[in-house]
Amino acid sequence: MEADDGGFEVTQQQGAWMVRMWWPVGPINGGPQRITVEAAEDAPAREVARGISTTVLRRLDVAAALKLAKQAPEAQRTLEEAAGKLNEMGEAARLALEGEGVSEQYLTLLVATYTAMADFGAPAPVPWLSRLIGRRPETVKDHLKRARRDGFLTTVAGKAGGDLTDKAKAVLEEMAEAGSQRG
Repeated sequence: MEADDGGFEVTQQQGAWMVRMWWPVGPINGGPQRITVEAAEDAPAREVARGISTTVLRRLDVAAALKLAKQAPEAQRTLEEAAGKLNEMGEAARLALEGEGVSEQYLTLLVATYTAMADFGAPAPVPWLSRLIGRRPETVKDHLKRARRDGFLTTVAGKAGGDLTDKAKAVLEEMAEAGSQRG
């Protein structure tokens, strides 16, 4: 495996072909974002002349490459940093809930944390979020439904997450301004 400033590359040889799979720096949750297939230096000319076959593509071991990419120190460090940030966001939502109840600020912090978890690729954002804010998963789901109904979060059919609405972004900006005035 090789790392560059922009990501990680895992190389596999499949017959006469060198396959390079590349992931960007950051959380690695799925397949590569780029695959390059080139003739190996020692490839027989007749194999290269036949071109890349579907057999070569079927034999790609993306799972093994993904496992190697996730073991990269840079990927692990990024993963830990992201988890720490998500935990901090969840803690802020918990404090808002305890202090104000189900307020606009709480719903905004909740959906900001939830969307960040979904974007990060967390496999189960609701249970993780429920642990962070100290409420049952059913309660978190109800709060997310309310946030959608009240216009803080968009819906993505059949998929965790969504996008923060302009309303939620405005509340986050107000909270940031209030925080900078206090500090």
